[in-house]
Amino acid sequence: MIRRTLSISMWILLSGFLLFPASAAPQSADTSRGTATSPGSRQETHGLEDGREGQVFLEALRTILDHHRTTFSDSLLWEEALNGVLQGLNDPYATVFTAEEWNAFQEDNTGEYAGIGVQITRLNDRVTITAVFRQTPAAEAGLMVGDQIVAVGDSDAREWSVDQARDSIRGPAGTEVRLTLARESLPEPLTFPIRRENVHVPSVTASMINDSLGYIQVDRMAEGSSSEVDSALLVLRDAKGIILDLRRNPGGPMVESLYMADIFLDRGKSLAAMRSRTPGRPNETTSESWAARIPPRIPGKPMVVLVDGFTASAAEIVAGALQDHERAVVVGERTFGKGVVQTILPLPGDRRIRITTGDWMTPLGRSLHIPRDLEGRPLREELDNVPSIVTAGGRVLRADGGVYPDLVVADDTLRTAEQALLVESARTGVPLTLRIAEFAFEEARKAEDGTRSPELDAAAFHSFVDGLRSEGVPAEVLEHPDARAYLHWRVRMSFADRLGNTQAALQSQAERDKVLEEAIRLLEKAGSQADLFASVDREAARSRGAPEPAPSLPAAGKGG
Repeated sequence: MIRRTLSISMWILLSGFLLFPASAAPQSADTSRGTATSPGSRQETHGLEDGREGQVFLEALRTILDHHRTTFSDSLLWEEALNGVLQGLNDPYATVFTAEEWNAFQEDNTGEYAGIGVQITRLNDRVTITAVFRQTPAAEAGLMVGDQIVAVGDSDAREWSVDQARDSIRGPAGTEVRLTLARESLPEPLTFPIRRENVHVPSVTASMINDSLGYIQVDRMAEGSSSEVDSALLVLRDAKGIILDLRRNPGGPMVESLYMADIFLDRGKSLAAMRSRTPGRPNETTSESWAARIPPRIPGKPMVVLVDGFTASAAEIVAGALQDHERAVVVGERTFGKGVVQTILPLPGDRRIRITTGDWMTPLGRSLHIPRDLEGRPLREELDNVPSIVTAGGRVLRADGGVYPDLVVADDTLRTAEQALLVESARTGVPLTLRIAEFAFEEARKAEDGTRSPELDAAAFHSFVDGLRSEGVPAEVLEHPDARAYLHWRVRMSFADRLGNTQAALQSQAERDKVLEEAIRLLEKAGSQADLFASVDREAARSRGAPEPAPSLPAAGKGG
């Protein structure tokens, strides 16, 4: 576990996630304005009711309450007024959380909740346990993947949805829940009394790929993500190179992105900087920056970071820092471009408000923000000259929003027959993804109990396709070679994943994942990070149709 302390000036939020504890904020009069205060103190600070506009606003509300032909509750009008104020900010990230929304938000942010530690999915019309997390009450009680939830307490759960089951299983830590489960090969259901505890859902998965490369996927930035990456690097320490996959990562706590970048960069290297509004002082800003404080975990080991258009916020901080310092090659597509800081502050009534309070920059001063409208659509301006910065090694990086990859590789696109398969499945009401999950689940269970080979059975796959046909997917769609190959590819990935064979699942994924495939190809040829950059420069030049950079000459030997 990484144990570090950073100087933090406020609660900061990136991509909708709370960042730092309240105790980390400096105790100044300006900062105290971010806490819930009494109505009287707000008047003394801002004079909302004493000013003319404030009086007009309040009197308008009273007039509507007293005279409008429709009777409104004052709470409804206040709620609508608050929504109007938020909309007027032209801030797509501004919102006010209710207590319930805040609890759900914190769970997403931390990956923690009070429950028993299982993942559940509705398979074959029953809520089924599809994963049991290690060192949780569920694992200690002996719950198994494949168990079907028959009852929770005295309530019959056989017809429940996943949401109903989840809400009933979860509860305050220290309380008990009684689950009745149907388990294959047993004639009678089993009942397990389980004590709920606080459970952490990992955000990082790691595996070797092609027996030589380390692959680390971070699906979100949550509390502890950096420590999970640190632990993964210990497992993958013998890998020839490392792939850090940040695709579809929406971001999270900024502090986790700083810790994560710190793992890879030399001590003293800049990680990021932030410029924010000084609370309570118009037109004044406060700047803060952070530097790496620990020795790098894998110094010199070749590294590739994968990004796409859904890589956002705190994930962009990691990618931007590693790119600025030439520590990793970035491959994929331009990232989302969320370079602004949100702060979450308390309001009365156990509610909280999230507003944009500043901007953050990469180590070389790039603002990666792409302005957007209230619907989230980018408001890009056409620039005659794209701004850029130059790294210490002379690499030119774009600075017009988002992290622009060193090597642009687009995701694979679906062929016509593959699109037809998806369209016809939806039109006929066949949940294709669910059917694939169900089939892979059943085949993996047979492989685990020894009744089926650990390889995907061809006859079983043929029966699976026949089942889709019987549900209504047209035969001519299912029999097209492209559609059938696509379906078999998805089934193989899901089957390997269900067996816990992450390496096999990744190898199957790379067959259609051009970004991952390119990263593997580059790393397998590279002996160093310099080799990696040279390969990327050649690939980029080839894609532009420009002459490839000339290889560097070896140093002249000494005569003897």
